Order: sequence, then C-alpha cells, then structure tokens
Amino acid sequence: MTTELQIQKLDKAFDQLDVNHNGQIQRDDLMALGTRLILGFGQPASSEKGRNVLELCDALWNEIAEEADVDLDDSISPAEFRDAMVSAYIDGDKFDKTFEPTTRSWAALADTDTDGFVVPVDFRTMHLAFGVEDDDTRVAVAALDLQGDGLLAVPVIVLAAREYYTSADPAARGNLFFGNL
Repeated sequence: MTTELQIQKLDKAFDQLDVNHNGQIQRDDLMALGTRLILGFGQPASSEKGRNVLELCDALWNEIAEEADVDLDDSISPAEFRDAMVSAYIDGDKFDKTFEPTTRSWAALADTDTDGFVVPVDFRTMHLAFGVEDDDTRVAVAALDLQGDGLLAVPVIVLAAREYYTSADPAARGNLFFGNL
C-alpha cells in the first residue's frame, strides 16, 4: 500500500520533471532537465558526460512513458505519473533499470573532480536544474553528508534518490533528497 509520504514525494517529483510547467511531463521536459544539468556544469552536450546524461534522460522518458502514458498522447498527466511510479518503482523493481543509471550520471556530472564525492556547491548546481530552492538544498546536504565533512558520496546520492522515489520509511534520509516536503 502506498503511503501519503510516497504520494507527496511523487507529486513533488512530477512538478520538478514538468520543466515547462504545462501540467504534463513530455520528452522535451526530461531533455530540458538534462540540458540544464550539463550546461550548469559547463559541459557541452557533445562531451562524454553530456551525451551520457542526455541519453539516460531519453531512456528515462522512454521507460516512464511506457509505464505511464496510458492514453498514448506523448504526455504524462500527474495521475498517470503517480500510478506508473507506484506500479513500476514502489511496488515494482524498475528503479535499477532507469532511475539508478540516470541518477548515477547526474551525480557523476556533479562530481567535478571525479573523486567519488560531490561538494555542496556542485550539489546546489544539480538542484538548480530541478528548480530546488537554496533552503531545500541546505536541508538535503545536511541529511546526505554522512561524515559531516561537506562531501556527499556518489553512492549516498544514488541511495538517497532510490529512497526518495521508492521508500515508505518516514526516517529515510532520501526523503530529504530535494529538501523538505
């Protein structure tokens, strides 16, 4: 059974993925998100990291659309998104197929010195692409900085994304992946 917390997180995720704010998620929204990410980090779309992010955003769209676009109009409504996310990612096991590699590519982009860690300023840049406010980024960094050293380990970021999109546990750190709900 899906909890109110999970629904709240999915509704927030929908709003973040609806980049053009037209009330629907479309392929262009996910590609715009990917473009915002790579431009935020000064990567050209033709770079290896840029291509990877865009390819995985496109794959994420294809996976979500396959699950969610029940009326085949190339748009996903909030209700279609919620139902598909619950079915595929909360009740199902599809996170590893699409969200995990996509999240890993976003974190790799934010790991600007490729040391396996993301510093808060780069996590903030990643959050800007999603339209996350500064205060929410501070909340997320505090929750995900497990060692208290100002470094967010890439595996912690990926786990936090998994918890954000799938966990019903109100104490999961990943609930704060995009800040306060």
